[in-house]
Amino acid sequence: MYKFTTCLLIIGTITLTGLPSCKKDYTCVCKTTSGYTYNSEIKTTKKKAKSFCSDQETSTKTCTLQ
Repeated sequence: MYKFTTCLLIIGTITLTGLPSCKKDYTCVCKTTSGYTYNSEIKTTKKKAKSFCSDQETSTKTCTLQ
C-alpha cells in the first residue's frame, strides 16, 4: 500500500508541475491608428505570449492577446 501511495504522489506531482508550462498557440492582434490590423501567431506559454504581445505595442499601435 505504501508503494502505491508513493507512486500516485510522484505521478500527481509531475503532472501538476507540467500543466502550467504547457505551450499553446496564441494570437496577438495588433491594430494601428491608421486602421491596419495584423496578427502574430506564437506557440508558447500564456505568460510569455502576453509579454510578447505587450512588447509589440507602440504609440501608434495597440495589441491584444487572443
